[in-house]
Amino acid sequence: MKDVSVGICGLGTVGGGTFNVLTRNARLIAGRAGCNIRITRIASRRPRTDMDLGDVPFSTDIFDVVNDPGVDIVVELIGGYDTAKELVMTAINNGKHVVTANKALIAVHGNEIFEAAQKAGVVVAYEAGVAGGIPVMKAIREGMAANRIDWIAGIINGTGNYILTEMRAGREFAEVLKEAQDLGYAEADPTFDVEGIDAAHKLTILPRPVLVCRCNLKKDSLRASPRLRPTIFPTPSSSATASSTWALPVAAMMVSSCGCIRPWCPRVT
Repeated sequence: MKDVSVGICGLGTVGGGTFNVLTRNARLIAGRAGCNIRITRIASRRPRTDMDLGDVPFSTDIFDVVNDPGVDIVVELIGGYDTAKELVMTAINNGKHVVTANKALIAVHGNEIFEAAQKAGVVVAYEAGVAGGIPVMKAIREGMAANRIDWIAGIINGTGNYILTEMRAGREFAEVLKEAQDLGYAEADPTFDVEGIDAAHKLTILPRPVLVCRCNLKKDSLRASPRLRPTIFPTPSSSATASSTWALPVAAMMVSSCGCIRPWCPRVT
C-alpha cells in the first residue's frame, strides 16, 4: 500500500486534534483511503509540551514543513491571513497539495490561491473551513450540481447561535459570552464571532462551488457593529408575547443573478 506523507502546520486545538485523529485512526483511514497516511513533519510557532509526538520531527519554523521535499500534503492550521497565505502559496509552488481549515484565508485570498493551485496541478481542500462536521461543501459541489441556487441563509456561527439562544431565555449578553468562552464555544478574543466576521467568511465560501463568477471578501467591506442592539422577539412560550432581547450583528450576502455575492461583484448594480 502506498504511503502518503503529511506535514502539519499549527498545533493548537485543531492541529492537535488532527494529529490525534490521524494517529489514532491510522489503520481505519488507510483501509478507506487505500493508502497509508504518515505524519512525517510537524511545525508550530509554540511547542505543545502536553502532547506526545513520538518520533515525528518537530520545528518552530512552519516553513520547514512546506520546504521539506518529502512532504506530499501540507495541512495548514495556523489561521490568519498573511502568513498563512505565504505558507500556502509556498506549498503550492513546491508542488504540494494543501488541506486547510482557514476560512479567513479562503474568503479573502481564495481566488489567487485556487488559480495558483490549478496552474501547479495540485489540490487545495477547504471542506473543514465551513461546517466541516456536517459536511456541507461536498454536498453543494456534487449533490446540488444540477440545481440553480438563488440565495443562501442559515445560522452558520455556532457561538452566535448559542448566545442568541440563551439570551432569548432572558440572560445577559456578557454573562452568556463568558460562559461560551468557558465552555470552549467562543475564542478568548470573540471579535470574529460577535462582529459577524466569521459569518461573512463562511458566506463568502459557501456559494463558491456553484458561482459563475467567484469573488473574494474585502476585509474593509465589513460593516458589522460590535455593539448589540435591542429588538423584539416572541418568547418561546407564546408568539403573541414579545420580550426584549438582543440581536448579534448579522453578515448577510445574497447570490445575484450572475452568480456573485453582493455587494462586491462589478457585474452587480
